[in-house]
Amino acid sequence: QVQLVESGGGLVQAGGSLRLSCALTGRTFRNYAMGWFRQAPGKEREFVAAISWGGSNTYYADSVKGRFTISRDNAKKTAYLQMNSLKPEDTAVYYCAADPRSKIVPTTPETYDYWGQGTQVTVSS
Repeated sequence: QVQLVESGGGLVQAGGSLRLSCALTGRTFRNYAMGWFRQAPGKEREFVAAISWGGSNTYYADSVKGRFTISRDNAKKTAYLQMNSLKPEDTAVYYCAADPRSKIVPTTPETYDYWGQGTQVTVSS
């Protein structure tokens, strides 16, 4: 059984930083893409960032480009999302996801097979 466990969320002032972590436990895969999504109250879940197995390919939503950085440590089976220059509009529940099937890094939530429980990020103005 695969489990994804996020951590690192919290309350931060605008302009501050947070680092989210996502640890994969249980069954492992030969390779898998990892993604981060977020969902604000009353809104649909939206793509934030994604990374390929080897880490050489990364993708970002325009709204976070230049402020957020996705990375991973495959030895630790953990993905990270470094969030800098946070804005109140970044407030949301952040979810990590894993996709062991696609040959390209997906940026849509329906492509991912495994999801974490989410971690709340709140940015105050």
